[in-house]
Amino acid sequence: MANPESSKGTVLEGISRIKEILFQIDQNYVEEVDSEELVNSAIEGMLKKLDPHTSYIPAKDLEMVSADLRGNYEGIGIEFNIFKDTLYVVAPLSGGPSESAGLQSGDKIISVNGENIAGIGLTNRQVHEYLRGEKGSEVEVSILRRNADAPMQYTIVRDKIPQFSVDASYMVDDEIGYIKVSRFSATTYTEFIEALKDLKSKGLQKLILDLQDNPGGYMDKAISMADEFLSNNAMIVYTKGKEKRFNSEARAIKEGIFEKSPLIVLINEGSASASEIVSGAIQDNDRGLIVGRRSFGKGLVQMPIPLQDGSELRLTISKYYTPSGRSIQKPFGETPAEYQKEMLQRYEHGEYFVADSIQFADSLKYTTEKGRVVYGGGGIMPDYFVALDTAANSDYLNKLFYSNSLRQYTFSYHERNKKMLENMGKEDYISNFEVTDTMLSDLMKLAESNDVKFDSAQFEKSKKLIKIYTKAYIARNVWNNEGFYPIINQQNEIFKEALKLFDRAETLAKK
Repeated sequence: MANPESSKGTVLEGISRIKEILFQIDQNYVEEVDSEELVNSAIEGMLKKLDPHTSYIPAKDLEMVSADLRGNYEGIGIEFNIFKDTLYVVAPLSGGPSESAGLQSGDKIISVNGENIAGIGLTNRQVHEYLRGEKGSEVEVSILRRNADAPMQYTIVRDKIPQFSVDASYMVDDEIGYIKVSRFSATTYTEFIEALKDLKSKGLQKLILDLQDNPGGYMDKAISMADEFLSNNAMIVYTKGKEKRFNSEARAIKEGIFEKSPLIVLINEGSASASEIVSGAIQDNDRGLIVGRRSFGKGLVQMPIPLQDGSELRLTISKYYTPSGRSIQKPFGETPAEYQKEMLQRYEHGEYFVADSIQFADSLKYTTEKGRVVYGGGGIMPDYFVALDTAANSDYLNKLFYSNSLRQYTFSYHERNKKMLENMGKEDYISNFEVTDTMLSDLMKLAESNDVKFDSAQFEKSKKLIKIYTKAYIARNVWNNEGFYPIINQQNEIFKEALKLFDRAETLAKK
């Protein structure tokens, strides 16, 4: 073990050296330099020698980075999109300051506080910088509205805007319920419990918990969620660090509201961190069935350390382990670039398509509470593998998304048919609405205007998917995610397979 005094001396010498070099550059370098930029570069270079998830967040970026995990931010409260370099209000958020001020779906925001923002190459980041701000502060926006003769001026008082991490919850049939969780924020557990109680009131007997593409977040919220499924002091997760104070373990300590009934958890290559805590705990305790593809493999715990200038260091302090003793963290690779490319390597190796392409060493073999074999070494390997279905994908379909044509068309369709859609009702729409060939033709024409050249063969290959996406995005404009997910899940291969596997999940629940 390193001598603490010796380590302390090395650190102090290093600080002195860095200060001296910065001073010499500032005083004597041939050109003017941005000292702040130099310091940030030095910090980033230092952290690259550590793990891929230790990070430094400058003060100017911290608010935006933290907002997702806090579960709220301060701003004007709109869902927006940028079409042809113009900022459109997709919808003012219910109960938010923009709705109170009178903004409407379809409004074009052309200036903010007297500054033109149309046709300037606007980015999502710039939109946040223009519209977010301290609660109680005012922002003036100029709006172009359909059929209005001149721009309209609004003064909006910013407020706290809640962000939801439970994207959707609904009953698939009379027994099966579905909950989609997009991340683990400060409000996730509360949202999850509300959704679970609501589904139970509607007859919930079997649950699909969808953690696909959930990048994680707060570890304690994942632990609380897992506790709702586990009983009898079952281990959920434990951590180990260099310093003993960072060692911990979490167990099921309360009577959960869904401890005995059949459970299926959906994961894929985008499920990471807190998502892996939940799925690992469910798998290792033989509580439910994990369905999908191998998860990302992030098993490191970061501690946020505020710095004096308002910036923040997120420092890895420990690794977490599933109840069977598996470290979920995948290998770092030789370089940061190699680590980042690991997902592409999985794809090229065929892992997304064939379960047998994944080879685990015997040294990574572990057993669950009841003796099932599971593997460590990087991510959670599902109990039931579902191959990625790319049969209906095409470059043409991708271009409809990248050009924003599909969102632009569905947004316009909703605006033109708002009363008809609202009168139709969500359930009727989901069951009976059909995307017609005339609608597809209109979408193709719009795409052409966005420089997406029509490709007949690729269109036919993707036609079914294009119809599903079109129907789903129209529904999102009317009923938000509660309308979107019941439709979009019709093309989700992992969800569709899960519906066939409740006999296996039921067997696990009874053991």
